[in-house]
Amino acid sequence: MSLRRVALLACVVGIAAASGGASAAEPPTLQERMSKEEFHAAELDKLSPDALKRLNDWLAAHPTTVTKLVTPANKPVFYTDDAPRERVETRIDGLFTGWTGKTVFKLQNGQEWTQSQSGRYDGGKLHNPKIKIEPTMGGTWLLFVSGCDCDSLRVERTK
Repeated sequence: MSLRRVALLACVVGIAAASGGASAAEPPTLQERMSKEEFHAAELDKLSPDALKRLNDWLAAHPTTVTKLVTPANKPVFYTDDAPRERVETRIDGLFTGWTGKTVFKLQNGQEWTQSQSGRYDGGKLHNPKIKIEPTMGGTWLLFVSGCDCDSLRVERTK
C-alpha cells in the first residue's frame, strides 16, 4: 500500500473515530457538516430556525453511514487495494467524435470517464460505439473505442 493511501486511510479512520464519539452525544447539525458556501448554495439559510431544527432532527433520527474516500485533490476514489480493478465494457452514450483535451465520456452504464492525457483526435461520428476500459499495471486506465482507428487513450473515472 502506498504512503499516500496509508495517509488517506489514517485520515478517514481518524475522522470516523472522531465523529463516532461525537455522534453518541449529539449528531452534528447541517451547519456543522456543511461549509458556509454549501449551506448557502443549498439555500438552507432561507429556512426559518424552526424549519431548520425540524430538518436537523429528522436527519438525526435517520442516521446513515457514508464512507467517502477522496484523493488529496478532492477527486473521488472508486477503487481501493481491496477492490479489484476490472475491465469495463459498455457503450458511449450518444455520439462519439473523438477527444479534445479534457473530454468527458458518458457511458451507457452511468459511469463517466475523463481524458487524462493531452492530445486531440478527430474520430468522425460514431453513434453509441462499444468501448472497453482496461486497467494498466501502473494504476491508470486505457480507453479503447470499437470502430475507431485511434490508439488507446488514458482516462480516469470521474463518476
